[in-house]
Amino acid sequence: MNRNLVVPLFSLVLLSGCMVAPRMGGGLEIVPILPVVVEVDADSYYAHGGYHYFYNDDRWYYSETRDGRRMELPRSHWPRETRRPGWDRH
Repeated sequence: MNRNLVVPLFSLVLLSGCMVAPRMGGGLEIVPILPVVVEVDADSYYAHGGYHYFYNDDRWYYSETRDGRRMELPRSHWPRETRRPGWDRH
């Protein structure tokens, strides 16, 4: 395989499981995609890949800290199923 194609192809494979988003202070951050099934805690939070995710009003948000500024997570990164202790399915 041509060496010039290896690096872009490898980068594409690595980034397919992440989302690149702008940071508040400038630059970019990489946000991981949520697993297929997510079980949130009683406060509707879920921690994964160094980020905190918040499920509210049938939407997903993420932040670098639990109490930090939340950004809406693109629908392509949402789990297929969201569970909460005491819920059957949602």
